[in-house]
Amino acid sequence: MIKTQAEANVPTEYGNFRMIAFSDNEKDWMPHIALIAENTDFSKPVNVRFHSECITGEVFHSKKCECGQQLNSAMKYVHENGGIIVYLRQEGRNIGIINKLKAYALQEQGLDTVQANLQLGLPADDRDFEVAIEILKLLEVKNINLITNNPDKIKFVENSEIILNSRIPLQMRATKESKEYLETKKSYFGHLLEDEKEIDD
Repeated sequence: MIKTQAEANVPTEYGNFRMIAFSDNEKDWMPHIALIAENTDFSKPVNVRFHSECITGEVFHSKKCECGQQLNSAMKYVHENGGIIVYLRQEGRNIGIINKLKAYALQEQGLDTVQANLQLGLPADDRDFEVAIEILKLLEVKNINLITNNPDKIKFVENSEIILNSRIPLQMRATKESKEYLETKKSYFGHLLEDEKEIDD
């Protein structure tokens, strides 16, 4: 059972957030995190983003995915409109950074992201969003607007006690490096992505 281990106010370039660490062990170095915008109104449907860790995209600004851009956009959105980012430590669709780099190497040989994972004997996507639901319950959030393109996240909410009020799209413009990755998201995982997004040079 996860519980609150620590919390503090954290000023960021997007505004001030309350950061809360959740884990079943206070010595856990990689707890899940909730970022709560200071103007969040819990009496109304709360804007919520479930975001899985991506060190390559968020820290090192990899162009192979849009994860860093999505996190930045979500932080900006919830700062302006109120809301919560539930940051889940599920690197590389929960295969870990070592396997993720192995998958990258296979992608250099022509495989897409799903094919690479499967060739390594790993699931195409091993993430579990149930922990995000548990965090919302601990925060006493009952009604949300989910910031996502991912139908699996929608299903997790619909199958929980949390009321899904609406979906807020979060689509980034593709680059030549991320185009195939986004196409795989849409074709294999059914992500709700628009075709008309232009490709940046």
